[in-house]
Amino acid sequence: MSEHSLDTHHEDDKAFWVAQLQGKLMLARSLREAAQSRAPHAQARLALRAWQSERLARTYADLLDSERYAPAASFFLQELYGTHDATERDNEVERIMPTLEKLLPASGLRVLAYALEMDALSETLDNAMLAQLGHDTALNAARYARAYRDCNNPAERARQIWLMSEIGHTLDHLTQKPLLGLSLQMMAGPAKLAGLADLHRFLSRGYQSFRHMQGATDFLATIAARETALMETLFSGGSDGL
Repeated sequence: MSEHSLDTHHEDDKAFWVAQLQGKLMLARSLREAAQSRAPHAQARLALRAWQSERLARTYADLLDSERYAPAASFFLQELYGTHDATERDNEVERIMPTLEKLLPASGLRVLAYALEMDALSETLDNAMLAQLGHDTALNAARYARAYRDCNNPAERARQIWLMSEIGHTLDHLTQKPLLGLSLQMMAGPAKLAGLADLHRFLSRGYQSFRHMQGATDFLATIAARETALMETLFSGGSDGL
């Protein structure tokens, strides 16, 4: 059974997603701590992520300028692909894991599990890039494309695109649960007092941005198509799209 079909098979299994959360949380944390423990590497990592964020902003300038799609595009670029440090959110997830299983539907747990997997996978992919680039932070399209191709990890890159799409579709599904939106609004104050502000912000921002969009199919198809085309271009030796 493939990794994708395993996810689908356990779509509504809350215990499965809690276990996934725990595993992805430990992996993301260990990778992040290792990346941040060495000053030259940490600086190069931030430079790489800033360059990638700027590329994404160029690639999706039309979505960021769209009244309908801008909130969701900003959420993706800042929360999933950006330079935002998710350490505090992950600490909060760990602290209230048993409560999350009671309060969130399986789809809510799935969003968090996929987001944590995205964190871990992004760290893994960035480490592979930095192994090719070294600690030189002077990036350009040609250097980036060459390092990307030399990593030779198409399966991991394809998984990253798939995760992005699944997070989006799951958030879109969550917007069909109006009671969840009301609960998130009511939880804002208590979450802040309980030291859960980052986790609440992540869930609330994702929910509200997708609710605002009123249907995510075209949005997600656009991102998947562009990222897949860019991946194929880079692995084939080109650099168009950067």
